[in-house]
Amino acid sequence: MGREHRAQEPQSWDPREPQTPARPPDGWAAPPQGPPAGSPHHGGTPPQPKKRRRIFLWIFLAIQVLFLIWGITGAASGSGTPEDCRGLTGDNLKLCEDADDVGTTIGVGLIIGLWAAVDVILGFTYVVYRLATRRA
Repeated sequence: MGREHRAQEPQSWDPREPQTPARPPDGWAAPPQGPPAGSPHHGGTPPQPKKRRRIFLWIFLAIQVLFLIWGITGAASGSGTPEDCRGLTGDNLKLCEDADDVGTTIGVGLIIGLWAAVDVILGFTYVVYRLATRRA
């Protein structure tokens, strides 16, 4: 019998000994390396990452500016002597101005409360959006 018909000698499985990689039989083709020829990645330059649009950020900032303007104008509307208090003097004038100040404080407090509620709703919406569009 010739050398080609001889049984192979057993391999040692000792991890310290280097092993030669097994080569496929002559009839098998090696798997292709790299991207296919028609793909956009074939040119050698990697694709440019998509620029993230920060639409949500700009909408959020616009809402913050609107609430800030609303709060400032609401607080400024309580300055000065109200029209209903004109012609009053003494304790009646003081009582009327204090009542107007309390109404302004309540109004600005409601604006701030609505502002906080809208921010919480926008925050939850953003979290849900990010979870829905994340990559696996």
